Amino acid sequence: MFECSGRRHARIAHVLHFIPPHLIYLQHTRQRRDAYPTRVKIDTMKLTILLTSLLVFAIFPPHAKNEITIWMIGDSTMSVKAVSAYPETGWGMPFVYFWDSTVTVKNLAQNGRSSRTFMQENRWQPAVDNMKEGDYVFIEFGHNDEVPSKASYTTQTAFKANLTKYITDTRKKNAVPVLLTPVARRKFDSTGRVEGTHEAYSAIVREVAKENNVVLIDLDKKSMALIQAWGVEKSANLFNHLAPGEHPNYPEGKDDNTHFNELGARIIAEIVLKEIREQQPDLAAHILVAPTKK
Repeated sequence: MFECSGRRHARIAHVLHFIPPHLIYLQHTRQRRDAYPTRVKIDTMKLTILLTSLLVFAIFPPHAKNEITIWMIGDSTMSVKAVSAYPETGWGMPFVYFWDSTVTVKNLAQNGRSSRTFMQENRWQPAVDNMKEGDYVFIEFGHNDEVPSKASYTTQTAFKANLTKYITDTRKKNAVPVLLTPVARRKFDSTGRVEGTHEAYSAIVREVAKENNVVLIDLDKKSMALIQAWGVEKSANLFNHLAPGEHPNYPEGKDDNTHFNELGARIIAEIVLKEIREQQPDLAAHILVAPTKK
């Protein structure tokens, strides 16, 4: 015998509601049973089969199919922020709201991490252990790898090796790796032309993607184009720029040209989604579609 949980009892009660009434009748007298011997036999058989099927379904419901997890690994430009950091916003935060119910986004990105320190702190292996076939892994590093003065600094050779390991580990789980070049910083020259700050490390990401036949989202180039289009003054509205006293989290103000505010993060997320639609139709099929107005 088995015990049913409250949820299972609820499911059993629910399915019994759909049993055709003509199959559920009790024979109270021998006379009534004798009057309809054939029908009693047939209906009892039908009822037994139907009840067995419905009870099995209620107690052991089939698992949902085609459920996908999107794993996000990277640095502060992608990560989920503490309330104390608002309005600073990683682009991975709005990214989660664009997917249907079959998709779960797990944003593991962490402030200040490089491709090396993310692994050294054992942030990668738990993701690998829980990864399943058909999942996706979005990989964006570079900001903290490329700065020699940071403890997170990673040589170019090691950076390439780390990206390759992320790809290899992902594919061993029959999941799909996606490489992203590091999103651009807001930096202009004296003529108002946006300057790149990730040339060497973005080039390595592109190289690794090509060598391993991995989908590449060139977020460095795409975000540089965005910043250029918004211009020197207007582009500040995409980043965590605050005047003194404008926000309680930053009483002294903030002039951050690396991290986005809510608007900038959403636009970057939309750039990534556009690339997914163009390059990954299977995954794009799970992006929510805005209802059409009647």
